[in-house]
Amino acid sequence: MAARRKSSTRKYGKAASKSVKRAMHKRKAGTLKSGKGRHPKVKSREQAIAIGLSEAREAGAKVPRKRTSKKSSAKRSSGRKSSAKKSSRRK
Repeated sequence: MAARRKSSTRKYGKAASKSVKRAMHKRKAGTLKSGKGRHPKVKSREQAIAIGLSEAREAGAKVPRKRTSKKSSAKRSSGRKSSAKKSSRRK
């Protein structure tokens, strides 16, 4: 059987939720931007949450790592191998 995680453990820390809350308030007010400089204002809820979590991550709050897809990393490594083979054939 698969190991179950305890329901009492928190995935995200309190500081992370505060950061997301602040980002959501800024989005509602229309002052949240997607980056430094001349970037557009954030309108989507998902992007506001992502900004809040990334800021919390930078501050050192308890936030899980960003997900990376296994497919894209597999494609990159296989692409490098095939290109190496092609270059050896040319010689």
